[in-house]
Amino acid sequence: MITSKLTSKAQTTIPQPVRAALQLKEGDALRYEIVDGRVILTKARSPTQTDDPFRTFHEWNSEADERAYGDL
Repeated sequence: MITSKLTSKAQTTIPQPVRAALQLKEGDALRYEIVDGRVILTKARSPTQTDDPFRTFHEWNSEADERAYGDL
């Protein structure tokens, strides 16, 4: 089991094995999800992935489309 302590300012250090498992580096955003009294910590997606208004258009989500329009 991996543990860390909470400071008086509600801060903690993410232990190195967790940082390595999530491939975290300075500046990365984290995502917290609470499920049945447990917290799931994941590396958040970059803003370009989550802010894409066309991500729901599956008919425009092929490798050919990515090659044609990926740099726009």
